[in-house]
Amino acid sequence: MKILEIKNIEKSFKKTKVLSNFSMYVEEGEIVSIVGPSGIGKSTLLRLINGLETLDGGSISIYGKAGLVFQDFNLFPHLSVIKNITLPLTAVLKISKKAAEKIAINLLEKMNLKEKAKEYPYQLSGGQKQRVAIARTLAVNPKIICFDEPTSSLDEKLKYQIIEIIKAISKGTSPAPAILVVTHDMDFADKVSDRIIEMNKC
Repeated sequence: MKILEIKNIEKSFKKTKVLSNFSMYVEEGEIVSIVGPSGIGKSTLLRLINGLETLDGGSISIYGKAGLVFQDFNLFPHLSVIKNITLPLTAVLKISKKAAEKIAINLLEKMNLKEKAKEYPYQLSGGQKQRVAIARTLAVNPKIICFDEPTSSLDEKLKYQIIEIIKAISKGTSPAPAILVVTHDMDFADKVSDRIIEMNKC
């Protein structure tokens, strides 16, 4: 079953065309990586999928909720780890504080970060911040999870941890979420993906 279907999309910023007549799809439970050089529109594509930019043409159909793990994590520096995860649940989904904290603790356990629940982002390593950002995205139970350059600031050891986390996410529930990864790291894409799409210049 297709979770994401993109047809002939167009996107420009002022006079610069970023995406032109681009189409793709992602199936339920599939891990798809999009590769290509910097500036080719990979991150813009993820922002379009998640409603952070508007299309100039074409269509994007998502059969469920989309979630995005940002390249720079986008954690709230003034909130603890657990509050970073519970805020979208209580403020947007209107889940009770108690239920939201239960979800957050369960996800932190899966990320081996339960002991960091009351710490703040500045107290975490890059790899730990990445896992908190993943937990925050998983908390809202998206049907497709988008990762923007998930290994850009990680060393080789942490890169392989992210591979294992992404693979575990794709097999952790039924039905499994679709996963879309934007990366310039071909080695990472080869190891994590079921399918790789190479973006070319417009």
